[in-house]
Amino acid sequence: MQIILLDKIANLGTLGEIVKVKDGYARNFLIPSGRARRATAANKAEFEARRVELEKQAADKLAQAKAQGEKLAGKTFKLTQKAGVDGRLFGSVTNSDIAEELKKQGFEVVKSQVRLPNGPIKLVGDTTVAVSLHTDVVEEITVSVYGESA
Repeated sequence: MQIILLDKIANLGTLGEIVKVKDGYARNFLIPSGRARRATAANKAEFEARRVELEKQAADKLAQAKAQGEKLAGKTFKLTQKAGVDGRLFGSVTNSDIAEELKKQGFEVVKSQVRLPNGPIKLVGDTTVAVSLHTDVVEEITVSVYGESA
């Protein structure tokens, strides 16, 4: 299916590009989330009429993400979980736990933006975690996990 991208999408294209994707990806994800439209003649004309407005919105989103990224870069966040004497956690620290802690600290982050490179954290200590605020803005933070005796 041919679609017009209304937003920059990683590994697919930038605003205004007409790309061919699988039908299900377009129908089930891109079009309902407002990130793309079918590439019909009417939609192409409407897009060209709104192009400046959409580019301005995309630039604003990027500027907000960069501003938030500057505040977030290099920070350390502390989490406490129950752990055994050997430093292994009972359970694990997931991206939703980290996103919750970031929200408590005043950062607007959803769990899908937190990227754990080696899966959930299962040991006490410091771990570097990537936070993807925008397709062009990825900041690294440090998560310090402290054990509390059971």
